[in-house]
Amino acid sequence: MTSATSPVTPPLIKKPKTAEMNPGPGFRIRGNSARPVPNVVAGFGEFPTPDISDIMNRLYTMTPAIRHMTPPDLKILGPACTVRVFPGDNLMVHKALDVARPGEIIVIDAGASPMNAVLGDLITTKARHRGIGGFVVDGLIRDLEGILEVGLPVFARGVTPIGPLHRGPGEINYPIQCGGIVVHPGDIVVGDANGVSIVPQEVAADVLMQLHSRRQGEREYLAAVQRGEFSNEWVDRLLTEAKCKTA
Repeated sequence: MTSATSPVTPPLIKKPKTAEMNPGPGFRIRGNSARPVPNVVAGFGEFPTPDISDIMNRLYTMTPAIRHMTPPDLKILGPACTVRVFPGDNLMVHKALDVARPGEIIVIDAGASPMNAVLGDLITTKARHRGIGGFVVDGLIRDLEGILEVGLPVFARGVTPIGPLHRGPGEINYPIQCGGIVVHPGDIVVGDANGVSIVPQEVAADVLMQLHSRRQGEREYLAAVQRGEFSNEWVDRLLTEAKCKTA
């Protein structure tokens, strides 16, 4: 029996288990992922994103909300190193600098968060020293003036002064969603003044072959249009087939 003068031990206060980070899905890093053949990647540098988007039936281009935040002449081309972060946190973005290979594009799924930035001038400066080819962020960035000085191409949803947290969780080199498109590690990222297109790694060689096959015909058609030599008979045919009513 406890006496009136004996100290009372306070109850042990524990942190809820639900707040802990668990190893596995949502908190993992994969370093070695297959990458496309370098000459296939380089081949896409000959084509603008509208051509690439068209050849893939307009289903592999990110939302225009993800736009070029740096000068439009800075183009992105390279295999994807994918990063998923908890919105507003960039711990895994920092770690991606150790995982991404030179020439790769770090593609960040920040859940389209309108709050904290997950990329700034410090990370882009470090990335330049590591040979990273650029960033695509489904979220916000900050330190835009410093990023412009670094000279790496960056696509994002916008800018905010609010900085990130560094807690985790997150994933590196697992499939993500960025700008409405599923991106796998090693998919080819092509970005220019028009936007960002993703070429799945497993079809990249075939897509490149189709682009080359169609290019001459497109050039000839454009040249004819520039000379004023064109007809809209194909439009009338489609309207007739669809039974469009004409007054």
